[in-house]
Amino acid sequence: MDFKKLADKAKDTIDKRGGVDSLKADAEELKKVAKGEGSLTDKAKAAASALKDPGARGEKEHKPKPEGEMHPAKHAGHPSDTPRKGGPPHA
Repeated sequence: MDFKKLADKAKDTIDKRGGVDSLKADAEELKKVAKGEGSLTDKAKAAASALKDPGARGEKEHKPKPEGEMHPAKHAGHPSDTPRKGGPPHA
């Protein structure tokens, strides 16, 4: 078996589907389908539908906002002014 040829074919397939980030998005989408509710048949149909479109569903249209509260002081001030927990200020 020619492993180099097999590896090259796998790399080409990943690149055609949008690269590694798209592959990760597909995996997350399949994980959600598997953990979701419904019969095995419904999950199989949803998984097949999810894989027809590479990447996360609706990824090109908009990016979802992060859930939960954002830290109010994030990006505020200069890191050298903020002491680390349990230690001296940043040097």
